[in-house]
Amino acid sequence: MLIKSLVMTKDRLTTVDETATLQEALEILEESGFRCVPILDETGEIFRGNIYKMHIYRHKANGGDMNLPVTYLLKNATKFIYTDSSFFKVFFTIKELPYIAVLDEDNHFYGILTHSKLLGMLSESWNVGAGSYVLTIASSGKQGDLAAIAKIVAKYCSIESCITLDIGKTDKYRRTLMTLPTDADEEVVENIKTRLEKKGFEVVDVEDLRNPD
Repeated sequence: MLIKSLVMTKDRLTTVDETATLQEALEILEESGFRCVPILDETGEIFRGNIYKMHIYRHKANGGDMNLPVTYLLKNATKFIYTDSSFFKVFFTIKELPYIAVLDEDNHFYGILTHSKLLGMLSESWNVGAGSYVLTIASSGKQGDLAAIAKIVAKYCSIESCITLDIGKTDKYRRTLMTLPTDADEEVVENIKTRLEKKGFEVVDVEDLRNPD
């Protein structure tokens, strides 16, 4: 996965030095408008964690000392990925975070990958802009199902993208979402649907990307 192409590099970011106080960090957050920013060491190379505006305000509301170092409320110190991390590492590390810190091969802070960038990449991989229909196909999940489904669809048109859901769940069904190219019409869809169902697969949904309403 080309993480570097998605990362907002540190030269474009607002960060807080680990020597800053909570009051200084709050002023930086207020001025930038961000709800959290990375904390870096004095060299600007080492990622220490994140500081969240809400945590500082909560601390202040409870009468906390605002001259304490920003690291007093440091969060997410172990939440980071590398520029060469796999997609699955990225996807399962970012979870509920607004962004994930990205380190280079020398463990130096490289930048951040935001949720919006990750979702944008997923949207592109789904190839919605170059598709006509998305078929949601239910199968048992046994070995060979995906190959059989792809073989049937490929008899009528190319496959723009394919995503399989429900992996690892106890449900006996697995859903495969296949995006068809823009030249696929209703007749192609009906032919695919008929052929799939004859082979024991169920087309549970057909979404028309050109007429989403």
